[in-house]
Amino acid sequence: MVFIVGVGGIIGAILRYSVGLLFANSHPGAFPLGTFAANLIGSFLLAWLTATAARSPKLPKWIVTGVGTGIIGSFTTFSTFSVETVKLIQGHFFFMAFIYILLSLLGGWAFSFLGYQSGRRRGLQ
Repeated sequence: MVFIVGVGGIIGAILRYSVGLLFANSHPGAFPLGTFAANLIGSFLLAWLTATAARSPKLPKWIVTGVGTGIIGSFTTFSTFSVETVKLIQGHFFFMAFIYILLSLLGGWAFSFLGYQSGRRRGLQ
């Protein structure tokens, strides 16, 4: 199981890095849009996976763990969110830091809620 989580972690980290590059190149600026997008997408996907797995007893546990803990776990990043918030504050972007924190918390919750509701409706049979 550790190997599966490790492989998933590699995949998730590459995906998150790619999302960061995509947003850095298309939307340069102080707001950390790449991390913000990765965390919202990850919130939706992890909630969807959790709800789907709960309704799908035939879904192998190693797939749920590999995708949830490995891929999605490394795709999302609380540590980068925290460091970027500190950088915004140190750069005197106080309002942007406040908005970043607020949108990340509320957006993460909202995307998790939507993912969970979607997963509950579409659990695998």
